[in-house]
Amino acid sequence: MSRFAVIGLSNFGASIAKALFERGHEVIVLDRNDNLVKTAQPYCSYGLVGEATDQTLLNSLQVETLDAVFVCMGDSMADSILTTLLLRDFKARKIVAKIISEEHGRILLKVGAHEVVFPERDMAMRVATYVSSPTIMDYLDLSPEYAVQEVAPPQRFVGKTLAETGIRRDFGVNVIGIKDVLRDSINLNPEAQYTIKDSDVLIVIGRRENLSRLTQSK
Repeated sequence: MSRFAVIGLSNFGASIAKALFERGHEVIVLDRNDNLVKTAQPYCSYGLVGEATDQTLLNSLQVETLDAVFVCMGDSMADSILTTLLLRDFKARKIVAKIISEEHGRILLKVGAHEVVFPERDMAMRVATYVSSPTIMDYLDLSPEYAVQEVAPPQRFVGKTLAETGIRRDFGVNVIGIKDVLRDSINLNPEAQYTIKDSDVLIVIGRRENLSRLTQSK
C-alpha cells in the first residue's frame, strides 16, 4: 500500500483521491473548504481543513514520507505555486500538480513540481482524436510530440505480414503490440512475419503527425 496526499478537492483532486483510495492506498486530503473535506470522507484515510500555504499545517503532513503529493488547487495559480515551492522545501518525494495553462506548468516545473497535468487540454485532445479518427480504439499521450494508439489496421494490411505492410517505412511508426479481439489475447513486440488478421488491433507508437497519417490510410 502506498501513501498519497491530495491538496485541493476540485473535481480533478476529488477524482484522484477517490481513484487512489479505491485501489487500496492511504490517501490524505487537504482543502480550505470544510464541506468538500466532509464529502471526501468516504474515500480518504483522513482529511484536513485549512490553507495549503500554511507552512505549519503543510509540514504536519510529513510529505517526505509520502509516495507522492498531488497539488490540485483549481484556478488559484498563486496558491498552487507557493504550495509547490513549500512542498519542495519540505522534501516531498514526488509532486504532481494540476495546471490551468502552459505558462502555469512551466512555472511549477521550475519551482519544484516533478510532473504537471493539464486535464482540460488532455481531455480535449482525446475527444478531438476520437472524433476525427474513428479507427482509433484508445490513445495515450507520451509527450507533446509522441503518443501510443490502438488502431484498427487499414483493410489493405489484412492478410499481410508486418514486414509486407511497410508500416514503419511508409508511416514512420512502430508496432509494439497486436491485440486479437476475438481471442482476447495480446502479442507484445510481434515478429516481422506476423500475419495481420481482420480481428487484430495494432498498438503503435510514433509522432502524432505520423499516427494521424496512418489512421487516415485506407
